[in-house]
Amino acid sequence: MKIKKIESILTSFNRNYLTIKIITDNGLIGYGDATLNGRELAVKSIIDDYLSNFLKGKEADRIEDIWQMIFRGTYWRNGPVLTTALSGIDMALWDIKGKKANMPLYSLLGGKCRNKLKIYVHVHGRNENELLERCKKNINNGYKVLRYSFDTVDPNDRETIYCQPHQDLAISKIEESDIKKIQGYWDSEVYIKELIRITKIIHQSFGNKVELIHDVHSRLSLSQAIRLSRQIEEYNLFFLEDPIDPLNKEALENIRYHTTLPIAFGELLTNLYDYKIIIANRLVDYIRPDISHIGGITPLIKLSAFAELYGIQTAFHGPSDISPIAHSAMSHINFSIPNFGIQEYVENFDYLSDVFKTPLKVKDGYLEILPKPGIGVEVNEEIMKEYPYKKAFLPILRDEMGAIHNW
Repeated sequence: MKIKKIESILTSFNRNYLTIKIITDNGLIGYGDATLNGRELAVKSIIDDYLSNFLKGKEADRIEDIWQMIFRGTYWRNGPVLTTALSGIDMALWDIKGKKANMPLYSLLGGKCRNKLKIYVHVHGRNENELLERCKKNINNGYKVLRYSFDTVDPNDRETIYCQPHQDLAISKIEESDIKKIQGYWDSEVYIKELIRITKIIHQSFGNKVELIHDVHSRLSLSQAIRLSRQIEEYNLFFLEDPIDPLNKEALENIRYHTTLPIAFGELLTNLYDYKIIIANRLVDYIRPDISHIGGITPLIKLSAFAELYGIQTAFHGPSDISPIAHSAMSHINFSIPNFGIQEYVENFDYLSDVFKTPLKVKDGYLEILPKPGIGVEVNEEIMKEYPYKKAFLPILRDEMGAIHNW
């Protein structure tokens, strides 16, 4: 069974998605997700102009060999453009393998270790009343864990609001025509004070009805992260996510020594080898690789097994800017591994159900899966043609002095 053709399909459904389609000489078709938010054209180019011809005629069953060829055979390894392209190809090949065997991916990986997956959703409020109301709504809908966020008002200037654009899907991406509006401003000290205050309010309002997650989004210095983790420790978060910059990941050791708060980390790491020190030294409680940016299913299987040896659980990155194909692929892995912890999930995928029909079903705060062959996503390419690509960028943050700040 050889690879006959590779296609990259770029469409925009509020978000841009790059879908990889691999066709084999025996007619099997596999789909993968290769979406890189704000850099979709770069990924499409590396697939169309380089990898497509390179892989034509290769044995589709040789997934590990193909993965190594793309990752190591290019000589200049890593980089999010290459690993995102690799992710889409890897997912599509696993999808084909499952369809050839007429088995769901989780069966190929050893079968189910559980019957359902605990998930958490995002809850954002522009003010505390809105946030509390949205928390209440999600608790009533059966969710046991929520990731909360809020817009921060500067106490010294009530007209200044530090938005968290990645948290609110309505303002999370800027179209090219709005490029002048792309910059926002950030004050981490104001944010820390507000985070402690808001966390206390949510905790007092809902008590043991729900567990809480907060994503710092790599915006703090080491000393700020230590101070925050110690102050927020009493509220028993499910975990605190990405407290520091991934370029300074070794500093997780310092945070580890100063708090018992569970730490999750890793969505911005695009090389599975970046996890070696983090896992081997038990610097985190949850690893958060992104299946669409780290190289696909193949490295997630390896990282999960490695983390299991050190008692570390998974909490794979599951944002709205990777497609339902990626979410379905992650779910298959989650069902099959013993050290699954929790899965980030996006509720607003309902409007994509006519384009990506997944095997997933949400019920009472858990995710269930149907036993469809491969990854199990049916893709409607005809509808995709009706939604052309729209060039868009992620926002940029600056601090009060005008310097670039982590977004």
